[in-house]
Amino acid sequence: MSVKPPKQIAHIGIAVKNLNQSVEFYTHCLGLELLGIERVESEKVRIAFLEIGETRLELLEATSLDSSIHSFIERRGEGIHHIAFQVDNIGERLAYLKAYGIQLINEIPKDGAHGNLVAFLHPKSANGVLVEFCQPQ
Repeated sequence: MSVKPPKQIAHIGIAVKNLNQSVEFYTHCLGLELLGIERVESEKVRIAFLEIGETRLELLEATSLDSSIHSFIERRGEGIHHIAFQVDNIGERLAYLKAYGIQLINEIPKDGAHGNLVAFLHPKSANGVLVEFCQPQ
């Protein structure tokens, strides 16, 4: 069994301490367009979406001390948190990867930002990179 490659890089997630200051840098200093800010309660984050070509940057700010973003920043500091790939059939892809022995963080896709279904692979199975798959609904 094989799967099609991802359609594109959906976004790159960047963990930040202060969303407002970070948005200021990316919009005013780099000239990127702010598409919007969304709160994702299930992940305990506020996310700013910035557009660059066909890809987006997601700036992720923890809204709680028990957020994975807060833990990430405490351990590693601000910086690139994950890379997300857009796929057509997230369930099929997760089943394929699990059968291949890849460690999944999410075996069942969950609701994410922008109404996408999302699931993450454990960094131990992806050369130290937290990989997210996104499927538009």
